[in-house]
Amino acid sequence: MGFTDKKAGRAQAANAPAKPDRRGGESAGRMQLVYGDVSLGVKGEGFHYIFSYQTGGLESLSIHGKEWLYRTPKPTFWRALTDNDRGCGFQFKSGMWLAADMYLACTGIEVAVDGQAIPLPKAPENNRFCAGETAGELTLAFRYEAITVPKTEVAVTYQVIPSGRIEVTAEYKGQEGLPELPVFGMRFVMPTKAIGYTYEGLSGETYPDRKAGAEAGIYQVEGLPVTPYLCPQDCGVHMDTKWLEIYRDTVLDNTSAGKERFSLRIASVGKGFAFSCLPYTAEELENAAHQEELPPARRTVLCVLGAVRGVGGIDSWGTDIEEPYRIDAQKDICFSFSICGGEGAGKEA
Repeated sequence: MGFTDKKAGRAQAANAPAKPDRRGGESAGRMQLVYGDVSLGVKGEGFHYIFSYQTGGLESLSIHGKEWLYRTPKPTFWRALTDNDRGCGFQFKSGMWLAADMYLACTGIEVAVDGQAIPLPKAPENNRFCAGETAGELTLAFRYEAITVPKTEVAVTYQVIPSGRIEVTAEYKGQEGLPELPVFGMRFVMPTKAIGYTYEGLSGETYPDRKAGAEAGIYQVEGLPVTPYLCPQDCGVHMDTKWLEIYRDTVLDNTSAGKERFSLRIASVGKGFAFSCLPYTAEELENAAHQEELPPARRTVLCVLGAVRGVGGIDSWGTDIEEPYRIDAQKDICFSFSICGGEGAGKEA
């Protein structure tokens, strides 16, 4: 996992005809790099991103002056138990994934500039760089170790280009002896509540075994609706999504509502993805026995998913889901998506 020879080779070939001096100042079609002691910043027209070696990932995602991250995105493995999960005792077989979802150690970081791997540029290595560093492409790969028994690894690679587009690839390494996964994907927690989102995919709430009646199209959702089950549980998943655009109108906290609406766009790379966009993490839903026990909605929690467990319901709630809709944790999982500023930036809310 991390950088492959094939990917590095493509990047090197693309930059072979003209190899600008990275110390020559920012030029057309290139991004400015800022080598900090514990972070790596990348700036271009309308964007400024910061990757942290301490938190192990993307720490700041600022587009047109608007911050999109409350915490560093990390791989996610858990979903709040559904009625059928509880009925079939799924938590007793796969509960270790809840701990893995909450506690994930970053064990390695790799950096490549213009397709060429460089030593990790943290202090004192970063002292060899000057203020005018630029790049036509920046790639960072973060390796994580899940606290499962046996342990397994996940790699998340970010590739940034001068337009500000980030391509994210998440790779889960299957491990023999691990129990079935609830989900696998990336979780993004945003600073404030979204006012809604638009996506191209299947209508309504869908799961791998509950999507035959859905219709493909473009759909708009107001707010961040949580299905009002008596006992809060996983909800709001949308399968086979081509793209998603999330809208916010508050910047730092939920009391600073303004007139400007801004947005973030997530798009599929290759096959479609699944997602949920809620005001709560899986753990917050899990901890509430009733709807009134949920905390006040303050954030936006976006989970971009490459694999989702079905919901079952074969004999009401009790029988496990059918085999094709389970996630085998002994097999590798890999998916990609892109991040960029949305078309809704600057519109009136």
